[in-house]
Amino acid sequence: MPNIVAIHDLTAEQQQKIKEIAPDYDLLVTKAKELTGSIVRDADIMIGWSRSMQEEVLAADSKIKWIQAWSAGVDKMPLRELEEKGIQLTNASGVHSVPITEHIFAMILAFNRNLHLAIRQQSNNKWDTSGTFTELAGKTIVIVGVGQIGSHTARVAQAFGMRTVGVRNSGKSDPYVESMYKVDQLDEALAQGDYIVNILPLTDETRGLFNTARFSAMKDSAFFVNVGRGQTVVTDDMVQALQSGGLAGAGLDVFEEEPLPADHPLWNLDNVIMTPHMAGDTDRYGERAVDIFLENLKHYVNGEPLSRNVIDFSKSY
Repeated sequence: MPNIVAIHDLTAEQQQKIKEIAPDYDLLVTKAKELTGSIVRDADIMIGWSRSMQEEVLAADSKIKWIQAWSAGVDKMPLRELEEKGIQLTNASGVHSVPITEHIFAMILAFNRNLHLAIRQQSNNKWDTSGTFTELAGKTIVIVGVGQIGSHTARVAQAFGMRTVGVRNSGKSDPYVESMYKVDQLDEALAQGDYIVNILPLTDETRGLFNTARFSAMKDSAFFVNVGRGQTVVTDDMVQALQSGGLAGAGLDVFEEEPLPADHPLWNLDNVIMTPHMAGDTDRYGERAVDIFLENLKHYVNGEPLSRNVIDFSKSY
């Protein structure tokens, strides 16, 4: 029988749904550290990815035809080799729309109400009401990399009374984005933003995209939020902008180097809020990721093309 191997926990109900859709497949739920070479090579479908199984996945006698990644980003996977072997790859894009949007606005609202400073003052038993406080209504948010997360972010932004500007490769419109720009118009879009939100994946084109030139295109009063990929930002250029007043503040969930070194200057900047790459974490993650897999599995067992989140290897996302 063909095999489905999952290296993430599945509830009994989820396992039953998989068996109902694919009754001719054996299902093994295990941990990455418990995988043997034969288990990996004999699998037809893998749910999840680990570097430890890469050699076996790419082996000449590997039977794997489809990998369902447990993350939205796939930039750390051997995309060229998977394409050469004809292995289909799908990701978990869409799982993160709610938690990452909420994380984005947690950072933006903290800046608006100076909550990040109040928390630091609380730690020092200090009562301080100084500072400038503002509102989201009437402000402009620029979302760079409008996909499912960006669209949801724009929808929430409109509920706050904000103007929404988006940037995406295709320039295709979105119902919640009032003005959409292509990547070659990025600076024009950035110049309008009170808040710049980066949700870009890491590709050859996006690596180091946010550099001195990009930060110079932004207003001095703008706040920059990065929940995309750390390597899309030249960190030294961002630090310089934050220290010089060229950028009002930054909310960062991802970094060029993770964990961020303990002696990095970002730790000591009062106009920075940092979280340890946790924006997409939610107690509903597994539920949503499996729903994506189940929808694709229905098509797969019928010999039909996968319908959701299929990675375009030429774009790396």
